[in-house]
Amino acid sequence: MGSAAFQGRNTTRNGEFANTMLRICFLALIASLAVAADADFNGRWLLEPTSDGPGRVGWLEIEGAGRGAVTGSAVGLQQGGQVDPIAGAEVSGGELRFRVDRPRSKKDPTLTLSSTTVAKLSGGELHGTTTQKGKEMHWVGHRAPEIDDADDGSWRAGKPVILFDGRSLDSWSTLHPERNGEWIVVDGKLINNKGADELVSKQKFWNFRLHVEYAVMPHSNSGIGLRGRYEIQIYDDYGEEPSKSGNGALYSRKAADVNASMAANQRQTLDVTLIGRELTAVLNGQTIHDHVDVHGLTAMATDWHEDQPGPITLQGDHGSVEFYKIVVTPLERK
Repeated sequence: MGSAAFQGRNTTRNGEFANTMLRICFLALIASLAVAADADFNGRWLLEPTSDGPGRVGWLEIEGAGRGAVTGSAVGLQQGGQVDPIAGAEVSGGELRFRVDRPRSKKDPTLTLSSTTVAKLSGGELHGTTTQKGKEMHWVGHRAPEIDDADDGSWRAGKPVILFDGRSLDSWSTLHPERNGEWIVVDGKLINNKGADELVSKQKFWNFRLHVEYAVMPHSNSGIGLRGRYEIQIYDDYGEEPSKSGNGALYSRKAADVNASMAANQRQTLDVTLIGRELTAVLNGQTIHDHVDVHGLTAMATDWHEDQPGPITLQGDHGSVEFYKIVVTPLERK
């Protein structure tokens, strides 16, 4: 009897041990699935507003979710258009939360204006709400696509498309159709009125070379949107150090390699080659970007479909600028 009782107790203990191990394995599995789900927030996201807004789209990059500290950056989730780092980011209960802080004053960076964002994953998309000053903006995040095209010598020039020849606005419309008459043609120049709406080319382009001739007025700035997604800055910064907001910069992402600007009111030339996400630019005969990878959307973005053709856009609400010539040459496979 003593032996049988001992064996019974041993069998019970073995069963309890097995159940405990099963519970541990189950909890570990649940934890690993939660970590994997958290990691699904990582990556680059193209943000399509679903509530009323100015016609702009945004961008978000998340790193570290499911692995530890969550970091990243955003465009369009704060007033102004620069690339902002996110702060206080965490993933909890299937929600991503973070804020974007922007200094209100250069003199006192401790005074900030903040927006807060909460987002959830659903069906492979990121559904978010950003709140600032009590106002909510709702958006859907789409994963940034893979784009394989590269400037590898396998492209040839197609037929040039003249978007502006000094005579008419026939190739353009405004971002907001009701806002007509804010750009005019005078003496062969395309000129914006103060606070003008964005101009959008009626034709869309994929890989191309762009030639622009322009003049920027004193203390003014504008921008050229490539595919309606990536902004090349126009700015009166003659003689200054290159910056991410300077003339020829890939706005808020990369400064020009050199300041090749001419003085205000002088006619300047800009030549851009964009193949996939690979960018080369020449300003007034000097290379300012040499086969640069465009990491993501910029503040001028109006079209989030990053793997599809998009328009050329012209910024008109930041200051006075004059355009003399705009020509796009599509690039096709040889």
